[in-house]
Amino acid sequence: MVETLQSQSIRALLPRIIIRALVLTGGMSVVYFLLNATLVGSTWAGMTVSKSALTAEYCEFDNTSAFFRQSMNTYSNLVYFFLGVLIWQLAQHDAKNRVLGLQNWLAQFPGLSYLVGGCFVYLSFGSAFFHASLTWPGQRVDMNGTYGLTVSLLFVALYSVFHGVTLSDRAKKLVVAGAVGLILALLEIALHVSSGLLLPALILSIWVLLIINYIQFRKERSATLGLLSFVFIIAAFYVRTLDVQKVNCDPYSWYQGHSVWHVLAGLSSLCTYAFFRFGRLTPAKKATPL
Repeated sequence: MVETLQSQSIRALLPRIIIRALVLTGGMSVVYFLLNATLVGSTWAGMTVSKSALTAEYCEFDNTSAFFRQSMNTYSNLVYFFLGVLIWQLAQHDAKNRVLGLQNWLAQFPGLSYLVGGCFVYLSFGSAFFHASLTWPGQRVDMNGTYGLTVSLLFVALYSVFHGVTLSDRAKKLVVAGAVGLILALLEIALHVSSGLLLPALILSIWVLLIINYIQFRKERSATLGLLSFVFIIAAFYVRTLDVQKVNCDPYSWYQGHSVWHVLAGLSSLCTYAFFRFGRLTPAKKATPL
């Protein structure tokens, strides 16, 4: 495939956005360190304790005297922050360069990339809140962040599969608003539907759409990215299960299985996003009102 202005600009931009994401993530890690060093566990007093804390669901030691009751499981959420900042910068690039000659479909809809990046950051803070506090409100926000990222990727997959539907800028804004509305609605829905059913169903839907899109554009899509997305999430669930079952568990170790789950789940989501974001190029054209 002939390299376009779009792909050239992304290649030139990539080192800079990675460095910026690393710097911002480093700054956030300093903030986390200072919070953990200056505040104490009693900060969470008054909040309902989560079932996870009562049953010692995860291997890591629950240090009730510290602000971060599970430090490794809290700090490891910074991987979501890094990936969110990375994708947010790609969205900014796409928003500024939509007039370039050939563009990926997702590049023509930067609002979805903003949504994915924002959901990564939301999950980062939500999961950190949960593992730092081990409270019921923290657990709800953590789970909603997980649903949020999954829903955002589902919308990316749907848009890519149904690429023939041309959306106006106004319609695109409504799509993003609808996705945000669904994510917020899941705060209530999650109280009535088991996450053991709902989350796998959402993930399976994304995989089905990913396979369909690969069949649609086999020569333009990366089978490697699609496969890595699958491998990472399977490995993530496997490691998480071992952690819950306390297999090779050391509560005081720097290595914690649930922290590895955060990293692997983040990489799987990144590969899913990259599968749709980098690949098929189509002539950019002005959208007709829907």
